[in-house]
Amino acid sequence: MKFKRNMLLVTMVLFCVTLSGCVPGDGTNSPTNVAGFFSGVWHGWIAPFSLIYSFFNNDIRIYEVYNNGFLYDLGFYMAIISGFGGLTLSRKKKRD
Repeated sequence: MKFKRNMLLVTMVLFCVTLSGCVPGDGTNSPTNVAGFFSGVWHGWIAPFSLIYSFFNNDIRIYEVYNNGFLYDLGFYMAIISGFGGLTLSRKKKRD
């Protein structure tokens, strides 16, 4: 039991460290190298982790400032509203 708990803790720490390496505002994008659609999707998916990380590092934001406009916004918004599940425009109703 203790081994499983320690492995879970190690896995969670490694996961968080990996995600923090590609957060918006980390300096990889600039006015000449802007973030595109797929960066927007990725930044939308990791937005909750970026928000938590930004509490400890003031240079990190949940949204990349240097982006290409509409396509980045579209990718970011699609990822935010879909979360880690699928993007569906209609939901099936449960029958009782």
